[in-house]
Amino acid sequence: MTTSYKGSCLCGAVQFTVNGDFQSFFLCHCQHCQKDTGSAHAANLFSTSATLNWERGAEQVKVFNLPDSRHCKSFCRECGSALPTQQMDGQLLVVPAGSLDNSLSMRPNAHLFMASKADWDHDLEDVAKLDGLPG
Repeated sequence: MTTSYKGSCLCGAVQFTVNGDFQSFFLCHCQHCQKDTGSAHAANLFSTSATLNWERGAEQVKVFNLPDSRHCKSFCRECGSALPTQQMDGQLLVVPAGSLDNSLSMRPNAHLFMASKADWDHDLEDVAKLDGLPG
């Protein structure tokens, strides 16, 4: 039985389905991923066998390839949400974990590019944990 995942962007203009399994799940701390997520790291799932189907809004998907690098990002033209991208001439599917709508039981395999990690990205387990906004 093939695993199927549904996903979408923040505004709902783009919806997609991924059919198949992910081989790896990496948290990348490189400076490119920090810039394009605005956070400490990107959380991406990788598959060489899963297929991507755009259910709605394929025309809203913009792909940006950073010149002189292997860094690539797909996002919604309307809301900017990170979306799946096909890389290596379609041989690799990269799916931002946060773009999935259903739960994912897979845990990350590794943190990558730790030499580039953000200065403030340490001892985060000691930071207060709230169920919503403060106040």
